[in-house]
Amino acid sequence: MLATTSASSTLRYQLVGGNAFACARVELAAGQSILAEAGAMVSMSGNVDLQSRMQGGVMGALRRMVTRESVFVSTFTAMGGPAEVLLAPPVPGDVIGLELAGRTLLVQSSSWLASDPETRIDTEFAGFRGLFAGEGLFFIRLSGRGTALLSSYGAIVRRPIPAGGRYVVDTGHVVAFDAAMPYQVRKASRRGWLRSIVSGEALVAEFAGPGEVWLQTRNLQALAGALFPLFPTQHQGGSDLGRLFGD
Repeated sequence: MLATTSASSTLRYQLVGGNAFACARVELAAGQSILAEAGAMVSMSGNVDLQSRMQGGVMGALRRMVTRESVFVSTFTAMGGPAEVLLAPPVPGDVIGLELAGRTLLVQSSSWLASDPETRIDTEFAGFRGLFAGEGLFFIRLSGRGTALLSSYGAIVRRPIPAGGRYVVDTGHVVAFDAAMPYQVRKASRRGWLRSIVSGEALVAEFAGPGEVWLQTRNLQALAGALFPLFPTQHQGGSDLGRLFGD
């Protein structure tokens, strides 16, 4: 299954692998470059030059550390002719391409995969809203023009929000949203904290339109929570996971 570049895109790419094991095949013209998260490369043509550097210098590297991203950003450049680079996120999931076209997006710390050099990459202080939402104190801020490739755990779903509309998302499922769109982090149930906690949702993010929000259909922290009881502890000689495999 292939998803091809739109006609307005500054980057030629194809998305392969479906929503579960997506990979971006980026086609570079001679001399063209793409920036990607360190460690994202699956394969590349032999004439691709790879360089890694600290994005934004020392201060930029420090900001990337607090967003839980790698300090280094990789730059892939096609030398002497066309080339391709295959990029993939570290966990199973989806990859999408977004054309910024002058708008600004706020992206959760683990979802930026790659972008062309026309895209400005920075960090934005999220305040305690981001901390309570489980995304840390900073978002990745993408602005300017160009194409950005975003990744997720699970499939990515786009939800447009009309002017005057409101949309509620579990905080562990937010991938990206329009930076100009107001949002607040609140308890899931308006009837109180107890109902929010027993519902299994606790905190949610409520967005006010107009704008767009991109969601991931799975939550990596929820998976970790589901698997944790299956692993042995210091006080256990075995576990359900061990018995499952006959250990």
